[in-house]
Amino acid sequence: MITTLIQVVAIVSVLANAVVYGTDACFALITRSVYDKLDDRTVTISAGWGHYYGDRRMPIVGVGGVVTAVAATALAAIGGHTAAAIAAGIAVVALVTWLGIYVRVAKPVNTQQTAAAHSGVIPANARALQDKWNSVINGRVALQFTAVAGLCAAIALA
Repeated sequence: MITTLIQVVAIVSVLANAVVYGTDACFALITRSVYDKLDDRTVTISAGWGHYYGDRRMPIVGVGGVVTAVAATALAAIGGHTAAAIAAGIAVVALVTWLGIYVRVAKPVNTQQTAAAHSGVIPANARALQDKWNSVINGRVALQFTAVAGLCAAIALA
């Protein structure tokens, strides 16, 4: 029974974190290159409205992914599934690291771009803001990949 519970919780975590991973990967693979071709005003308005909606809709998915990853880790440890607990624990570390990068680097940029989109006033450092946000996207994608892979391993090892 505990094995099935670990697997179900880890699957829910994979599904939640896959949303964040896919969003970050899409930006890294596609949107960043598109933004490089656009003027500062268009980038800022587009990114600002994207962050407006994303910052309102994504937290439930992100929090759900972290909470279920922690739960999968705890259940695996309690159930004596050491390898699964380690794999899920690696996912938790990756997600907490991702969250730290988001809070320290991305969220402040999101806030400024959202304000610019609402007001229509484009900051003089608009490109620098986007460059700062871009500077952490590859790391965020790698961390989400690690988290999803760790959770998949936990499912297999439980």
